[in-house]
Amino acid sequence: MYALVDCNNFYVSCERVFQPRFVGVPGVVLSNNDGCLISRSDEAKALGLKMGEPFHKVRPFLEQHGVWVRSSNYALYGDMSRRVVEVLSLFTPEVEVYSIDEAFLNLAGLRYAAPDLVQYATEIQRTVAQHVGIPTCVGVAPSKTLAKLANRLARKLPETQPRVWVLDTEAKQQDALRRMPIEDVWGIGRRYALKLRDNGIGTAAELAAMPEPWVRRHMGGVVGVRLWRELHGHSCLSFDPQECDEEGQLVSIGASKRSLTHSRSFGKPLCEHRLLREAVATFVARAAEKLRQQGSAAHVLTVLLGTDKYAPTAGPSTHTTVVTLASASDDTSELTQAALHGLQELARPGVSYHKAGVVLSGLEPATQRQMGLFTKSPELLAQSSKLMAALDTLNARYGRQTVRYAVAADRDPVWQGRSAFRSPRYTTHWPDIWKVN
Repeated sequence: MYALVDCNNFYVSCERVFQPRFVGVPGVVLSNNDGCLISRSDEAKALGLKMGEPFHKVRPFLEQHGVWVRSSNYALYGDMSRRVVEVLSLFTPEVEVYSIDEAFLNLAGLRYAAPDLVQYATEIQRTVAQHVGIPTCVGVAPSKTLAKLANRLARKLPETQPRVWVLDTEAKQQDALRRMPIEDVWGIGRRYALKLRDNGIGTAAELAAMPEPWVRRHMGGVVGVRLWRELHGHSCLSFDPQECDEEGQLVSIGASKRSLTHSRSFGKPLCEHRLLREAVATFVARAAEKLRQQGSAAHVLTVLLGTDKYAPTAGPSTHTTVVTLASASDDTSELTQAALHGLQELARPGVSYHKAGVVLSGLEPATQRQMGLFTKSPELLAQSSKLMAALDTLNARYGRQTVRYAVAADRDPVWQGRSAFRSPRYTTHWPDIWKVN
């Protein structure tokens, strides 16, 4: 059996842990650069506020209805997510972090420790709330797809009772499948949902009732059959352990990523070349740090610049250039030189840019990189590795960007995104630690 633990309105709930006066009051959390709504309390949803609505458009409405507003605080959310996962690890040795606010628990082998699954799931929910202060919903089922479905049903339960739904019998599974619209099934996208409805399939139960050859022919072969079998309670999806870093981004624990991206929107449009160089060099430093963490080296680097996508001018709003290195590298200085060379070719004088970023691809193991006649000797590579290891160690111990290349920005660059309503980093920054009077 699998349990899916989903934190309710996670970003809003994190803010409420440290601001109890927000409980019961409508509130929202904004995206990077205070652009749009990315998390809403149940009270805010009841007011009709939609996910992704631009903040500047709904701001008068929020003020009129007394809705509290916070900028996204990923340092806080990432740390709270880590604490939730630590609590979940008390209940099973196998926890897969699916997103910053969701995790699957493998309950196989806990037959004697958890004979009553409803009671066990309720205990998980109660313990997370007591230790971390985050409300959750828990769905339990024999496959991950059914667990996701059970979790959706748990969300619809009133707050006055444990939001737990367990599909431990064939009858319960069939009832749940009949309740679930086809577009709400995990793995069914909008286009597939329309296609299935055109074929007279409107619920998960109707899809599960279709013969396997039909599913194989109309739903992408093996992928569709896997989903169909999951709906029948046969577990077909393996665990893919991940964790959240301090920026709230998922980092794979197992397999290495095939590319690494680091990009940000600016707090105000930039046209000064010096500031663009500073931003790009900063993003390269962060991407290179991630690259070394997973033991890879990159030989392709892409620089991207974004203009105002809402401007009436024709043409794309994102512009890119690709730089190919002679050999793969994980050295920040080499990658920075390549990125600045690309930026020099890409940036146009007088154009204001709203966003910049870098993508590292063509990854290969740092210890098995392809050598060439004009590439670094093994001795120079060893020196570079030692230098980067020292850089990472110092920054890990004393804080990011304590040691940096001169072209990169310090900790408070003028181009950083707007964050006018950000709460303190209560759990990760000493000056912001929570004070109780």
